[in-house]
Formats: sequence, C-alpha cells, structure tokens
Amino acid sequence: MDKRRSALAYAVAVSVIWGLSFLSTKVAIAVLPAMTIAAARFVVAVLLLLPLAFAAREDLRLRLRDVPVMAASGLMGVTIYFLCENNGIALLTASESSLVIATIPVLTMLVERVVCGTRLRTGCYVGALLSFAGVGLIVLPSLGARASALAGFLYMGGAAAAWVAYALLTKPLGRKYGRIGITFWQSLFGLLGCLPFAVAESPAWKGLGLTVALNVLYLGVFCSAAGYWLYVSAMDTLGAGTTSVFLNLVPVVSVGAAYFLLGERLGAVSLAGGTIAVGGVYLATASSRRPTVGASGVGASKRGGPE
Repeated sequence: MDKRRSALAYAVAVSVIWGLSFLSTKVAIAVLPAMTIAAARFVVAVLLLLPLAFAAREDLRLRLRDVPVMAASGLMGVTIYFLCENNGIALLTASESSLVIATIPVLTMLVERVVCGTRLRTGCYVGALLSFAGVGLIVLPSLGARASALAGFLYMGGAAAAWVAYALLTKPLGRKYGRIGITFWQSLFGLLGCLPFAVAESPAWKGLGLTVALNVLYLGVFCSAAGYWLYVSAMDTLGAGTTSVFLNLVPVVSVGAAYFLLGERLGAVSLAGGTIAVGGVYLATASSRRPTVGASGVGASKRGGPE
C-alpha cells in the first residue's frame, strides 16, 4: 500500500512538472528552434543523472542485448516525442496541444489490451474517457480556425503515438534496471537522436537571455531528469495504462498556471472540465487491478496494477 501511495504521488508530481513545461517551452521556443530546446534540456538531464546515479550507487552498466530496446525507448520517448511536441506547441496554444496529449491514456490502454492481453475493469476505461472529456471541455473554447492548426494537431498526434510506444518499450526494462539507469540511458539515446536536428537548426539560433536559459534549465532538471524518473517509478508500480491516465492532469495544470502566471481567465466550462478530468483520474486509478493472462501468454507481473 505504501508503495502504491508513493507511485500515486509520483504520478501527480510529474503531471504538475510537465504541466508547467508547456509554459517554459512557449517562452524558450520564441528564441530557440524546437529540437535545439530538446537537445539542450537533455544535455542538462544527462549531466545531472550521472552524479545522481553515483550518489545512489546505482549500476549504469547496460547489457548488450538490451541496447536495441533501450535505444528505441529513448528515441521514441525523447527524440520523436519532442520533435512532434515542440513543433506542435509552436503552432498551437498550450491548451490545444493538451487536447491531443489527453488521448494518451486511451491509446495506451487499447494498445496494452491488444499487444499484451491486459484486462482492465470497466471503470478504468470509463475513467480514461471521462478524463478525455474533461480535457476537451478545457480546450474546446480556445480552439480556432487557423492555417497552422492542422499541422500542429498532426504533430501532437505523432507525439501521443510516440509516448504510447515509449511506455510499452520501457515496461520490460523496469524488471532489469534501476530507475535512474533507465532514465539515464533513455535520455542519452534520445539526446543522440536530437543532436543532428539541433545542428541543422543552428542557423536559426538567437542570443540566449537569462529568462530563456532559466526555462531551459527547468526543462532539463525537472521535466527531463526528475520528471522521467518519477514517471518510470510510477509506471513500475501502477502500470503504463493507469500511470498515463495521470497525464490528463497536465492540461489542468497548464491552464491553472496560465491563469496565475499569465493572467488568463478561466471560464465556467474550463473549470468544469478540470473537475471532470480529475474525477476521471481518480476513477481510473481506484478501478485498476492486476491483469489476467491473455491469449498472448503475458500475465501479471510482481508489480501490481494493470501493465
């Protein structure tokens, strides 16, 4: 029970951290191109994770046979995800971006059901759908017809698909490696994938002011290093499907932060959407249970929760 409570706390914490990341990315992307921001934040993350692993006495050695899966998870969860998300945020508002990201829990559960034979209670699906509906109520009032909107939504759809792949690729790694080790290697492989894009963007680099530098540091220290560690830790106990449901809190945090930091007003519909989203998260979490063995032969692990 204590382990589950800690995992729930980690999931909420990472939702708050990543919710604020939309604001930091908005500030930074006005000066730096999309993949330059991604590369910079993961340089910070990798440099931070090395001494953290040493202090925690965690073995960072990676078995050769696990390199393909670890590299694929890093490329999906870092390179492809931020290639899509950062370009999407540049074309959309934070709220519009969050609408597509809100599909991640439903997509993850459906893919787990098909690929892993995972069985979930009806409440998990109902909670995920409620969360999606709540996020929809938050963002729908701000949607508008713009020439850039279609491309922005396509980018965010790609980000959602990349995150589902990342979550499923990371699941088996949790049985073999520590949390810091997984986060370090995924960050490193993802960074290597970002570098060619960042170099190609070098002609568009502008002067880096203090405000942008602080936002990039926030993205690197909290959103990348700490955030990925918290997400992997939560997923290790709750499973990919239930943990991803908490991502519906991200747009709630983003809208709330925009209200307090940018002075944006929240309408009654947005407030109602936030309430429904939080209620959906609670329902999905409370309804979660250990999966049964499916046709693929994949059964429950020792971690508990739907995986």
